[in-house]
Amino acid sequence: MVWTGQFDKLFLGGEWVAPNGDDRIDVRFPGTEEVFATVPSATRGDVDRAVAAARAAFDTGPWPKLSVGERLGVLHRFRELYTAHLDTMAELITEEMGCPSRTARAVQAQAPQLLLEGYLEVAESYPFRDLRVASTGTALVTREPVGVVAAIVPWNVPQSVIMQKLAPSLITGCTVVLKPAPETPLDSYLLAELLQQAGVPDGVVNVVPADREVSEYLVAHRGVDKVSFTGSTAAGRRIAAVCGGDLRRVTLELGGKSAAVFLDDADLDTAVESLRLLSFRNSGQVCSLKTRLVVSRRREPELLERLAALVESMPVGDPHDPETQIGPMVNARQRDIVNNYIAVGQQQGARAVVGGGTADFDRGYFVQPTVFTDVRPEHRIAQEEIFGPVLAVLRYDTEDEAIAIANDSPYGLSGAVFTTDLEHGLAVAGRIRTGTVELNGSPIGTHAPVGGFKSSGIGREQGYEGFDSYTETRSIGLPPTFADTTLETR
Repeated sequence: MVWTGQFDKLFLGGEWVAPNGDDRIDVRFPGTEEVFATVPSATRGDVDRAVAAARAAFDTGPWPKLSVGERLGVLHRFRELYTAHLDTMAELITEEMGCPSRTARAVQAQAPQLLLEGYLEVAESYPFRDLRVASTGTALVTREPVGVVAAIVPWNVPQSVIMQKLAPSLITGCTVVLKPAPETPLDSYLLAELLQQAGVPDGVVNVVPADREVSEYLVAHRGVDKVSFTGSTAAGRRIAAVCGGDLRRVTLELGGKSAAVFLDDADLDTAVESLRLLSFRNSGQVCSLKTRLVVSRRREPELLERLAALVESMPVGDPHDPETQIGPMVNARQRDIVNNYIAVGQQQGARAVVGGGTADFDRGYFVQPTVFTDVRPEHRIAQEEIFGPVLAVLRYDTEDEAIAIANDSPYGLSGAVFTTDLEHGLAVAGRIRTGTVELNGSPIGTHAPVGGFKSSGIGREQGYEGFDSYTETRSIGLPPTFADTTLETR
């Protein structure tokens, strides 16, 4: 890793400044459990400074007053700098959270780059100004920046989640206080340097690593206009309650327990191979992964045979090793959570086709990838988000039963349908109550919205919808003669 950032300060108001307190956050490499860096743990006073800087940059600074085209120009320079640092970003996140290096560049660096490019592309046609003409009147409808955004992100794919919040915030003219997860603060430091080099004005983006108590202080801060959070459903409920007290705008992208439905005509060879990414990407630590596999009783033996072979083909080990496909969990707590679910699955009567034990490593936060069969819909491993390389196979007798099983979840984030009859598969996808459904694993791209039904969240990111939640809509009544030219002259 060629980049060495300064980890003794906070990025506030366009400067690297000393924190108010002495507390530090240890950053551990999950492969060895060893501390390799520390950063300041922000205090309430540091949050006050960050919000004040963002508030001043929004209320009196140049950023919101620039045209959309001028802001896009700055962000295109940022994109170029970001692209030049993809390898460094990937290596940094491997150190922070243990993502295997063979996929880190694509999962942890190129994915956020593509998200940024997607927002830049959509912005070119987003209706920031729109003339509405009716027999009852004429209005200029404008979409104005919502204000100061508190962006609170998790540790699993930190840069992708940051980009889902940062790109629409900056393009619309908002300013940001970014709160990275304690496990992965370093990539945010690199990001801050790149934004500064690109010419983003002082105070527009501020970075405050912090613990849970200080993070809640940020969420409740009167200087914040909107909170955008990605993380657990439990934390999302708390954030929604806090924001509701002040009617603060909030977007929540929360947990998932996504189902992949295998119809009887599915090509299992192709489908199971796609699960290498759709179910095991990032060592199983992605909220949208398909962790419930719904298959007919007739085809279950074939699926289980292929799943066992798939897992056997995915080496577990040191994330630096280019052969490794499943690395460690991010920390000891997450390792213990996953191992507990594996034990609970067996206690409730599920059978491990592969895995099911404790990973045999002297150090590091490793778990055994596990595939369960004989899983019933009410089992905890079929209802609760595990966030690790653990799959539950559930069998059905009829297609209606398959759809009912897929929908038997408090979550509704993602899903998949596998079939060789695409028209029929599309109809089945339309019956699954999730924000995203992938037909035969087909990606939706960066111009389509993502987000969840039910307990998987509130709001959408990406596409036009990704801009909507960072804007406030204003309608200005216009005399008809003035309206004819207003869009062209302003």
